[in-house]
Amino acid sequence: MSATPRLISRLVPLVGQLRTYDRAWLRGDLIAGVTVAALIVPKNLGYAAIAGIPVQNGLYAAAAGALVYAIFGSCRQISVGPSSALAAVAASAVLAAGLVAEQDIASFVAGITLASGILFLLLAVLKMGWIARFLSRAVVTGFLFGAAIDVVIGELPKLTGTEVTGSNPIQELRSWFGTLGEGNTATAVVGVVALAVVFGLRAVAPRVPGALVLVVGGLLAAPLFDLGAKGVALVGDVPSGLPSFQVPNLQLMIDHAGTTALAAVALLLIGFSQSAGDARAFAAKHHYRVEINQESTAQGLSNTAAGVFQGMPVSTSLSASSLNDHAGAKTGVASLTSGITVILTLLFLAPLFSNLPKAVLAAIIIEAVVMGMMNVPEMRRLARVQRFDFWIAMAALAGALVFGVLAGVVIGIFLSLIWLVSVATRPKMPALGLEEGTQVFREVGEHPEDTVYPDVAVIRLDGGLFFATADAFDDRLRELIHSSPGLTGVVLDCGGINFIDSQGVDKLGDIVDLAHEAGVTLRLARLKPEVRAVLERDGVIERLGADRIHGNIYRAVEAERSAGAASGRAADGPVE
Repeated sequence: MSATPRLISRLVPLVGQLRTYDRAWLRGDLIAGVTVAALIVPKNLGYAAIAGIPVQNGLYAAAAGALVYAIFGSCRQISVGPSSALAAVAASAVLAAGLVAEQDIASFVAGITLASGILFLLLAVLKMGWIARFLSRAVVTGFLFGAAIDVVIGELPKLTGTEVTGSNPIQELRSWFGTLGEGNTATAVVGVVALAVVFGLRAVAPRVPGALVLVVGGLLAAPLFDLGAKGVALVGDVPSGLPSFQVPNLQLMIDHAGTTALAAVALLLIGFSQSAGDARAFAAKHHYRVEINQESTAQGLSNTAAGVFQGMPVSTSLSASSLNDHAGAKTGVASLTSGITVILTLLFLAPLFSNLPKAVLAAIIIEAVVMGMMNVPEMRRLARVQRFDFWIAMAALAGALVFGVLAGVVIGIFLSLIWLVSVATRPKMPALGLEEGTQVFREVGEHPEDTVYPDVAVIRLDGGLFFATADAFDDRLRELIHSSPGLTGVVLDCGGINFIDSQGVDKLGDIVDLAHEAGVTLRLARLKPEVRAVLERDGVIERLGADRIHGNIYRAVEAERSAGAASGRAADGPVE
């Protein structure tokens, strides 16, 4: 393949997929595309309801996301569209902006979607996909759990036909309990039956699309039992047709610039953490590679398209992607098929959703967030494996509940950064001992039976020596030198030091001088060439002495003990 077609295939992966397309794949791609569309159409109606925008706008976003990702995405099984987590963030942004008019809400949601798309594209251009790592998995798990509880509480009034008040989910839940005696009986019956159907199908027939069954059942029940006349709220007018190209209200974005920026960053972090991991997983399963920067580009263009076509935020849907994979998707043609099917739904079937009971839609939303965002097994794993991570997740969960979903993202980022700083500034620096009968030095804390010499201390620094770890390193070495009577030498295992900055070099230079003044010999073992080059540029190697650089710990210890014996210093026996 020449350079130009190769470049086109890299920038537009669907072109490369079509160049090598096997006709035997077509049946699987078409079936997968239609199957996924049957799953996402009813769910996207619910996601739009979470965000507070017209339900058809969720389908606009679904079509835009599926079509654009099919063209520019490098993962062949991914299904892109609205998700419950992104819808919850959008709803929280609307609440923070204090918007109430439906037109303003729709424009604002489209605006933050467009802003997140631009951020994704910027991420791809600058190759800054690593930024998503600032949101740890524990924080994401806790935040999503809290957001799911928030969404469920917000949907409860629709199941009973009541109105609630409150500035946070806890107050709303208390208010809801207080209104139960005022609820509409017919609405409550519809809500209970809908919940029983959607969760029951997941339990007894998980392959059956419960949301689709529920939508069809709700549409049939509404005229059959005259639910509207009995006080059951219906979705209302859902127009047919396709969205027009429409730039969101920029003045609205400017008036709420802080909320817009925060929401866009939150959508970026959550969306990227979902899409990157899922793309890698499917690529590994089917033995091909994905380009993360290309994934950022695809996500950016998908959100940009959703934003200018009156949609809402989109990202990878793991449930839809898994269904896409199981149904036989081999290329982006499956995603194209999903997008076209959604478009056909908008053109010919959209008005049918007008008679859908809101209680049915609420049940679909509750099932989606409970099963997709409340990851109980992961919370249990965190509690079992690393209790600190569990409490981080719980803090993110509480933040989302008490302060709102958008604030929960900020709290999550803050907690992630605090955890990162805490880990970075407190590197492990264990003492090492010699395993009997070998030349291997191991951590004394884990192997107390190993040999420890009273006159030569062996210390290992796990991590880079830079501004964040320099002070901890300095404190550890000073304490060792000043509090160890009889100490004649210190061997620093540098095998874990793969990076050193100017501050780290300066601290190591100070330790060289301190050791010299204290009559202690400092030796470095397993020093990496790139680290040594930096030390040489600052003269530290010259001050230390090149003869005190050793290839391994054993040689360094033997050299120090031999030097001690030659100079007449007592070479005490090992401490067992």
